[in-house]
Amino acid sequence: MLENIISEQVCEQLRTLVAHAETIVCVCHRSPDGDAMGAVLGWSECLRAMGKEPQIIIPDQYPDFLQWMPNTEKVIRYDKHREGCDWTLQHADLIFCLDFNALSRTDEMAEALAASTAAKVLIDHHLDPDVPAAVVVSRPTASSTCELVFRLAWQMGLFGQLGKHFAVPVYTGMMTDTGGFTFNSNDPDIFFIISQLLTKHIDKDRIYRNVYHNYSENRLRLMGYVMLERLVVDSERHASYFTLTRSDLRRFHYIKGDAEGLVNMPQQIKGLKLSISLREDTEKDNLVWVSLRSVDQFPCNEMAARFFNGGGHLNASGGRLNCSMAEAVEITKQAIAAFEDELKK
Repeated sequence: MLENIISEQVCEQLRTLVAHAETIVCVCHRSPDGDAMGAVLGWSECLRAMGKEPQIIIPDQYPDFLQWMPNTEKVIRYDKHREGCDWTLQHADLIFCLDFNALSRTDEMAEALAASTAAKVLIDHHLDPDVPAAVVVSRPTASSTCELVFRLAWQMGLFGQLGKHFAVPVYTGMMTDTGGFTFNSNDPDIFFIISQLLTKHIDKDRIYRNVYHNYSENRLRLMGYVMLERLVVDSERHASYFTLTRSDLRRFHYIKGDAEGLVNMPQQIKGLKLSISLREDTEKDNLVWVSLRSVDQFPCNEMAARFFNGGGHLNASGGRLNCSMAEAVEITKQAIAAFEDELKK
């Protein structure tokens, strides 16, 4: 059976808040990934099972390889419908904040969220939660926010009423945030949860194909280009980094999500402990997005916080640099040198 890691008091608070709310909104972080989309879609199904009809507002575009998920047609993008979204957030009774630990991670939507007088509930698995909320469900040890969404549905007695529209996005979020259950997934509870999701007759093999075998030809050619032309390997320090400039992205007709997972590829190199991706923003000058992945106990979240204005998990983190790509590369070299002793262990 599943270990209950969320208190009954929290579950009862959620029941009360939902029961007394008329306008409920679910939101997630900027550039939503599989876990963020899975969480808002999955939790919205829980709210429907509780007799509510929530609205889903996300800050901006999500990847093409997630557009097949059920109920994505109900999702509203803040960057496309700002005025209407501001009105909704202003008049909401209850806002569920899923898969982010600070309002700043919602980018341009942060101001409207902060100004809203609605009661807020945080459901998240990142370190150091800093969202003013009436109820906080924060478990950094969880594999994903979708795992927490499942646990809430299970403990609140909702799971029996839920079907594929819940199970598919929740499984997708858990799968993508663990790299297909290849990291941060040693807790036996995770596989109990998977076994229960499978009772809803989801096709986990098709879900995998929809996510990982659903790219364009340009994405595959971009991968080859990065590995051949852009990857820099520091064998002595067991680290690597690669750059993706705006011109590179234009050359391969980049669309949102095409760079997803590229940072994981260098980890196939024997003995490599750290992989860093540096990608220029497609619209804003002097903005470089940073992704970090590590293995074992190397703390890429500490490196992200110290050098890249970011943070995250022990083995998967991110950040951003407001500088040119050339400057970003120099900062990356400094970061690797600063953690040399740990990388050489």
